[in-house]
Amino acid sequence: MRDVTLLNIFEHHIAQKYLNRSGLAHAIAVAYHAFHSAKESQVDVDIAAKAGLLHDMGHYTWYKNGKWDYDLYRQNDIHPIKGAERAHKLLIRLGENPIKAKTIALAILFHTDSFLPTNDIERTPLQQIVKWADEKDEEVGGEHHYRKIDYERAKQSIIRLDEWIDSDLI
Repeated sequence: MRDVTLLNIFEHHIAQKYLNRSGLAHAIAVAYHAFHSAKESQVDVDIAAKAGLLHDMGHYTWYKNGKWDYDLYRQNDIHPIKGAERAHKLLIRLGENPIKAKTIALAILFHTDSFLPTNDIERTPLQQIVKWADEKDEEVGGEHHYRKIDYERAKQSIIRLDEWIDSDLI
């Protein structure tokens, strides 16, 4: 039995704030991709889906002259660092197992190399899964962060993914 479900995370006001800021539809898509990839790779599907859902909660919107500036974002972004910290704090607050919370936070930290000076990181299988899941859903110029999904459809998608995770863990 899991200490914290995706629905517990999704319904928390802190998660709502950051998931909506960074793109809820994208977060859910990445959670689904991470789940499927983890299942194929025999990696813990629960922590993969959680890391996928929360991977971008550190995003800050970089604007210049009132318009989103993707180049400015790519140049100055540290969202994986902020996201790992926010996710860890949220998961601990919700009662997640501390080892799982740290593992999820590290997967979020290493889901992209945009903030690293070099790309020579050796990722764990989970970290690679979350990186791949994010890349699979990317759109040019960061457009994947602007896809929309209504709250009820998002909630039902989360519930369905929770059911798949529970079935896989039996």
